[in-house]
Amino acid sequence: MSDILEKNPWGALREFTNARIALGRAGNSLPTAPLLAFNLSHAQARDAVHHPLDTDVLHEQLHALNFKTLDVHSAAPDRERYLRRPDLGRRLSDESRAALGAFQSDSPEVVFVIGDGLSAFAASKQAIPLLQAVCAKLADWKIGPVVVARQARVALGDEIGELLDSKLVVMLIGERPGLSSPDSLGIYLTYGPKVGCSDAQRNCISNVRPEGLDYPLAAHKLHYLLTHAKRLGLTGVGLKDDSDALLESAPTARAVSDASQQADTA
Repeated sequence: MSDILEKNPWGALREFTNARIALGRAGNSLPTAPLLAFNLSHAQARDAVHHPLDTDVLHEQLHALNFKTLDVHSAAPDRERYLRRPDLGRRLSDESRAALGAFQSDSPEVVFVIGDGLSAFAASKQAIPLLQAVCAKLADWKIGPVVVARQARVALGDEIGELLDSKLVVMLIGERPGLSSPDSLGIYLTYGPKVGCSDAQRNCISNVRPEGLDYPLAAHKLHYLLTHAKRLGLTGVGLKDDSDALLESAPTARAVSDASQQADTA
């Protein structure tokens, strides 16, 4: 009896990508294993969107690494309104705005914000290893407290940076989960942060995770952009990522680091 499962001749290509290619066929449908894997990935993506960020654990981990921290919340009071009202996720709650306004800031050169975005999994798993990797390269920089933000969108970092009087703000935020990457972290860098900054005024590095853009390479790119942002006094479309030229070999991971290449969906 012949095998009812028809294998795809492109099957060898699957070792090079997590994309759903060469899955084979069973009649007019997918084989059972790929179908179950798809359903699992879909469930993981949904969980990533709705899973709450455990801020207590995040603060404890940051304190153990000698980072000072602050805790803020956006104007979105809960997850349902956060998803329905992206504008609320871009502004601080009244309480958080008052707390940051009263905070005695010493005008840091850079402030890092860890936001849940659309994947708390990403913020929990990727933010701290990346933060360690890049801060090791910033020994001579004045770094402000790490701000942990709940119900956060990318632009929330602008208001945080403005209130802390920081030259630069770096938002580390969970990206919209894909069906093969529910824990992908995005990095958004803005010079002169203030309420009303557009996406054209920031740079983005995306897909930060061990299976995508790994921590050393992401830290290399971020350090390059931070250094040149401070030198030029700008970020966004005027700041290009030429960091690959400093590497011994071209990176194999994919990254997006020019401004406006990714919409503000995080």
